[in-house]
Amino acid sequence: MFGAPGFDDSEKRNINHRGIFSQARAVEAARPIDFGNVMAEHETTGKTVLVTGGAGYVGSHACKALRAAGYTPVVFDDLSTGHAWAVKWGPFVEGDLLDRGCLADCLARHRPAAVLHFAAKALVGESVSDPLGYYRNNVAGTLCLLELLCESGAPPLVFSSTCATYGVPQQVPIPEDHPQAPINPYGATKLMIERMLQDLAPARGLRSVALRYFNAAGADPEAEIGELHDPEPHLIPNVLAAALGRLAEVTIHGEDYDTPDGTCIRDYIHVMDLAEAHIRALEYLLAGGAPRALNLGSGEGASVREVIAAAERVTGRKIPVAVGPRRPGDPDRLVAAPARAREVLGWHTERSDLPTLIADAWRWHETQAS
Repeated sequence: MFGAPGFDDSEKRNINHRGIFSQARAVEAARPIDFGNVMAEHETTGKTVLVTGGAGYVGSHACKALRAAGYTPVVFDDLSTGHAWAVKWGPFVEGDLLDRGCLADCLARHRPAAVLHFAAKALVGESVSDPLGYYRNNVAGTLCLLELLCESGAPPLVFSSTCATYGVPQQVPIPEDHPQAPINPYGATKLMIERMLQDLAPARGLRSVALRYFNAAGADPEAEIGELHDPEPHLIPNVLAAALGRLAEVTIHGEDYDTPDGTCIRDYIHVMDLAEAHIRALEYLLAGGAPRALNLGSGEGASVREVIAAAERVTGRKIPVAVGPRRPGDPDRLVAAPARAREVLGWHTERSDLPTLIADAWRWHETQAS
């Protein structure tokens, strides 16, 4: 709900898009990763960072940023939604956070100086239909991770959280001290994890930064990795799939919102800006920084129609659109107040303007369609 205004989730609309997913799986099988070479490189790089969920969308981009910053990312992922082809910059351990033995062995072998924790189920609609799966995977899986980290010297942790913990906003832009009242199980699981981290700081000395994302979008500018979900819940990749003819049309869910053009407004942040924020948060913690919760957004909002118009300009193609009814619970606007991240981390967005963000995503999607 919070991450995907305007997407079309019908079975008919996703048939062609699944073709892209199948192509990527075929490429993955045809071009296996040489983990031997990756492990050899591991011996010559800097501090090791465990990246749970590092084969996923944001996690894989963070791994690329880690390597560029001189760190060795060790990816721990069960590949339930991530992709082996997205693991390119460090060792890979295939495992589930609930497999305590596998996770303990990974920590003992690699002895990470810190952890970036992305691993989670992250679809709002699915969380409503399968809340137990979300509590088991997100909360119980994180609990297992945190127990083992506390037994291993409590290395600092950067947590992938979400603006969904705020629920329906009482003010916009949304500051970090806004009440947290999630309206779906996905947001509730992330809030539970934030509270566990808050409690572990005084009790066990585990310092953390919780990064509350707004709408992650875009792709690696070099098109080595990008966004690929099955089914795809997010607006921008679906708009681009429609531009490629992989979707029949994009449905705008409601055009009677209290916004200038009647469609809901969201704060889109480039995935590489997100990745850079994780590097800044990691270095803040390694330097002894205190626990924090920080919003990650551009501080600017774009409506669904503005996104579609920008995509048409970038691609030079007409995007087929249909208008459907509003979805229950979709707020008119979700926009971050990101000043605290600037103050604490010295971080600001560099690629999150719509033309750049969409152009990078388009470059990635074109490579998948070729």
